[in-house]
Amino acid sequence: MANFFFPNVLGINERTLRYVLPKNKKISRIIDSKILTKEALEEAGLPVLDTYFTIKSLYEFRMFNWDNLPNSFVLKPDHGYGGGGITVLYAKAKRSEEPAWIQAGGSIFTLDELKSKVLNILEGMYSLFFLPDIALFEERAKLAKVFKPYSFKGGIPDIRIIVFNNVPVMAMLRLPTKESQGKANLHQGALGCGIDMATGLTTNAIFHNQIIDYLPGTRFLLRGIKIPEWTKILEISARAADALGIKFLGVDIAIDREKGPVIVELNNRPGLSIQIANLASLKERLERLKGLKVTSIKKAVRLAQDLFGETEKVGEIFEEKKIIGVNEKVKIIEDGREIEVVAKVDTGAFRTSISTDLAEKLQLFNKVIGTKHVRSALGESERSIVPLKFILHQEEIDTEVSIAPRSNLKYQMIIGRRDIKGFLVDPEKVI
Repeated sequence: MANFFFPNVLGINERTLRYVLPKNKKISRIIDSKILTKEALEEAGLPVLDTYFTIKSLYEFRMFNWDNLPNSFVLKPDHGYGGGGITVLYAKAKRSEEPAWIQAGGSIFTLDELKSKVLNILEGMYSLFFLPDIALFEERAKLAKVFKPYSFKGGIPDIRIIVFNNVPVMAMLRLPTKESQGKANLHQGALGCGIDMATGLTTNAIFHNQIIDYLPGTRFLLRGIKIPEWTKILEISARAADALGIKFLGVDIAIDREKGPVIVELNNRPGLSIQIANLASLKERLERLKGLKVTSIKKAVRLAQDLFGETEKVGEIFEEKKIIGVNEKVKIIEDGREIEVVAKVDTGAFRTSISTDLAEKLQLFNKVIGTKHVRSALGESERSIVPLKFILHQEEIDTEVSIAPRSNLKYQMIIGRRDIKGFLVDPEKVI
């Protein structure tokens, strides 16, 4: 991690010496165990994901009825760290000759592979101190609609919140990618988006510790994503730290489509890439809380939003960009005429295209300036390229479009990402 972005960056060694080592040994034993952590959180009335089964020994492994496993679940080592040993399985593989599940990206994970993974967990391959461990089968959270466009193959995003003295001080949205195999873990290739503490809006984004603007391969801007139930998420994180009586803590919260915010995991050694995602020093924020007496969870949340919010900075994002939906009315301007059509906004397509019927109506075939060989769901073809001017949300766009055989499809016009650079795309906005 470079100090280029901000001064006084908190480093791994300082984090460990000042914030991790001084904690109570009893608390450390609980935090390092997912099972004990979940028991403590449930006792405090905090929301967690269900535990389906545990396997604690070779005897339990031999006696375990594998037919009882659900269609979808997550396998975890009880004392794992850094995401090691976690396997996310999405659904039963229906056409497999033997019992199997689907992983992120559609690959098959067989029962034999699952058993091998459980044995590795029991032997301590993924545990913090390489000691014999417990295999934990846990409920897989259901993807919230708001995150569906941003998460690879239904992987579940989570929100990492750093809490100090019961006050949430910094937060980051972690988005699973193909590289991370559906896991929200930055070290395994997930994306990280800084979050404004006041509003719950994402600010900056990082991929392998490099600042990025868009979700790779799309024109979905990673700034300005609104985290649902943001105040409740802050309250849950503060309550978790308070319930365990620990000063410095990383709280990972997922938003389940049915249950809402649930605690996925606690971490007393949270990674520090969160500083890059927020372009802010964690050390400076921790020092601002020195000497402050936090008397309630409500006060802790209010301090988080008042001290560490960047509302004005986030607001600038929306002043610069207009928000459009997945389909929009546009006016095509041709030879002094204006024709209004409903177009589909497709961030997966680079170039805008129109149907042959619309091209004939606009008499564009006598204005062809070239051709382009394309591959699509309709097969391979040569498409004519023509100039076109259209208006989208009062913005005049002068571009070149391809002509495609779209007579049997719903939209006569597809707007590609080349022509929506000045806009934000809201996947939930439709007309």
